[in-house]
Amino acid sequence: MIRSLMMRFSAEDLLSALLEAAPRPTVQAPRDARGLYGLVDHHGDLRYIGSTRSTDQTFYERIHQRHRTGSEGMSHYFSAMYNTGRMWRDRKDALTKADGDIAKALRNEFVVDHCRAVWLPLPDTEDIARLEAEVLSLAPNHAVAWNRRRMQAYDEPVDLVEATLRRLGWGAREKAAIERQRLRFMSAMVRPAAAPAPKPASMRQANVTPFPEGPFRFFALDVETANNDRGSICQIGVACVRPDNSIETWVTYVDPQVDRWVFTYLHGISARMVQGAPTFAEVLPVLRDALNSATVYQHSGFDRSAVAAACGNCGLPVPQWDWRDSVHVARAAWPELRGNGGHGLASLKQHLGLVFEHHDAGEDARAAAEVVLRAEGVQPVRMQPSVPTSQIVIVDDEDFDLIEDDHNTVMVVHEPAAASMPSDPNPRQHAGRHIGTTEIKQGNINHSHIYLRGFFEKFPADAIGGSNRASAAQREIAVDWGGAAVVMTDLDGEKKFFRKRGWIREFFERHGVRAGDMVTVEEVAPYSYRVALQRRFS
Repeated sequence: MIRSLMMRFSAEDLLSALLEAAPRPTVQAPRDARGLYGLVDHHGDLRYIGSTRSTDQTFYERIHQRHRTGSEGMSHYFSAMYNTGRMWRDRKDALTKADGDIAKALRNEFVVDHCRAVWLPLPDTEDIARLEAEVLSLAPNHAVAWNRRRMQAYDEPVDLVEATLRRLGWGAREKAAIERQRLRFMSAMVRPAAAPAPKPASMRQANVTPFPEGPFRFFALDVETANNDRGSICQIGVACVRPDNSIETWVTYVDPQVDRWVFTYLHGISARMVQGAPTFAEVLPVLRDALNSATVYQHSGFDRSAVAAACGNCGLPVPQWDWRDSVHVARAAWPELRGNGGHGLASLKQHLGLVFEHHDAGEDARAAAEVVLRAEGVQPVRMQPSVPTSQIVIVDDEDFDLIEDDHNTVMVVHEPAAASMPSDPNPRQHAGRHIGTTEIKQGNINHSHIYLRGFFEKFPADAIGGSNRASAAQREIAVDWGGAAVVMTDLDGEKKFFRKRGWIREFFERHGVRAGDMVTVEEVAPYSYRVALQRRFS
């Protein structure tokens, strides 16, 4: 029965079936069937999706024998992800082979006890390799965290290992062997002396890169953030312009101490990369001293607002630097770009022939400084008066290179009115341009899709493809739906919805979406969108 059903399933249906299947012990994997399968970790989370492509390989052989008992250095994912602590071995070390074999035997039994798998049998007439590729293209990141080793091996689940040892009833010899392996594992994981393991912020001294010594004419500052919280700064770059117009760049990673990383796909910075980096509270004193009473350029209003938000997160006063905006400088120098590419860094890069790597804080800061220097060669740069934070609001602006400068907003100064409006308690709501709202029907919930029909024409034409994966568009859009990672997808031009839909079921479940609820879509940058539930009020 299941085979006949699978023949009618689409890749979306297969992914949904994998995500919803009840995990079972690996030893129960069928010995006479092949198809798609998933590996489930000791937390009960689906972490890997694969297939039995070979006609002579069954689920049992692939899952229970290969992934569980195979060599940890190869694509045998249970073996690789639990090569840790007392279950660790270095298969190339002949001197520790005896102890390592015992540790590997413990690992094999640990997987039997505490890990699971799911599987979907398919007929041999199906193109399983093609279906696997389609399912992987739709899968949410958490379900394929092990694929291609995107995730480090786990720390030893000590209590669960102890439970397996009690079942095995091992004696002193075996326990001594795995304890030696644990010590070898700890030794192998020790960082070089030049890079000691990071200490908790309360115990460590800030190790902030020394700031260059002046004198300097002005500075340009740029930040990158981990997620949509402007205070989640993960990198800061400052371009320091000397009196002879030479530029020296200072840059540092910053540990934002957040769990959610959304923009790694854009700037390449991840939680692992900032491990051991100073926190914003540790970096700020260095910047406060260096930039005190100096002119500080930002390319748009985002960077100043990010510094202010990070200060708020830390409970620190916002530094009162003399902020200027290089976007305004560029507008005055090259007015012909208005409506013709705009004055964002990417447009100016092309127009001025600038050479830099976009979305690196140091590189972007240097580019902003070069924009000011080039503008000075066109006409004298007129300094805008410094603006109090209370008079800055965040609005959409067609001339702002919406990240391109991915922070999606531009600072616009308004003269104070006679009766000021109350301050906005949630400035992030201005960060995107609303392009449409759609009502969720029960069919959307049943089949995990969101219709975009009422405003489909507002999406870029080169991100709209045909009715199947084979006719996908060449360009993809980024969709931030509130999960752990942004989804990259094109749009189905016939059905008028997001082609990749594996994330939508989780979005619906996370928010408890019901028929009649409304979902809004905002453009937060070119080819970058945010999907959010619009709550109903009774």
